[in-house]
Amino acid sequence: MKFAFTRIIAADIKAMVAFYEMITGLQAEWLAPVFAEIQTSAATLAIGAVETVALWKEGSAEPGANRTACIEFQVADIDAEYERLKDKVPLVHELKMMPWGNKTFQFRDPEGTAVSLYMPATDAAKKRFASR
Repeated sequence: MKFAFTRIIAADIKAMVAFYEMITGLQAEWLAPVFAEIQTSAATLAIGAVETVALWKEGSAEPGANRTACIEFQVADIDAEYERLKDKVPLVHELKMMPWGNKTFQFRDPEGTAVSLYMPATDAAKKRFASR
C-alpha cells in the first residue's frame, strides 16, 4: 500500500491554495475550479472546496473542524524555514526539539489545521529518515 495524499476541505479554497503554495514554494495544479493539488517529492496535498463534500456524502466533512491531525513537511534547513515563515503564519509553538529527535515548529493554516515543518536533528532521527 502506498500513502498517496492528504486532502483538506476548504471553505475558501483560493486562500488555502495560496497559503500552501507560500509554505511549500510549489505551484498548485488546479484540476477543477473546486479542486487543486500540490505535488511534493513524497506525496500530494489535495485541497477541495466545500462543494466537493457532496460528491462523497453530504455532511461527511466540514472545513475548519479538524483538531486531531497535523500536516507535516520535512525540510532541509529548519532554522531558515522558521526565519522565513515565523512572521507570516500564526504560530502554535516556536522552534524546539521534540523527544523523538526532530527540530520543529508548528502553526495553523487559514482554516485552523495544524501544520508542522520539521528536520531530523539527532543522529537517531537522521538514521530513521535516511531509510525512507
